[in-house]
Amino acid sequence: MLTGFPCPSCGITKSIVYLYEGDILTSLSYHLLGPIVVFFALFIIVLFSIEIRTKQTYFREWFLNRKFAYALGAFLIVYHTIRLVFFIKENSWDSIVEQSIWS
Repeated sequence: MLTGFPCPSCGITKSIVYLYEGDILTSLSYHLLGPIVVFFALFIIVLFSIEIRTKQTYFREWFLNRKFAYALGAFLIVYHTIRLVFFIKENSWDSIVEQSIWS
């Protein structure tokens, strides 16, 4: 709201709602990571259930891997930058200011 520009996570909720409705293409159009968030959450629930039952840990080296975290961070920066470029192309500066708190 402060700048009128979308935040990095803008659209994830709508993306998840459309995924639940079965409209995968619309879901992906709102935010590429919406479906990934849902499937990752389901994966974590299953994984933690297995870990509780077996009293062992799995995939910790992936979750605590610094290179993976940097790669994910770089991907998010690139993806958000691309989204901002398209947002600026589709909206005029006046409409962006109107969407901010400065209108």
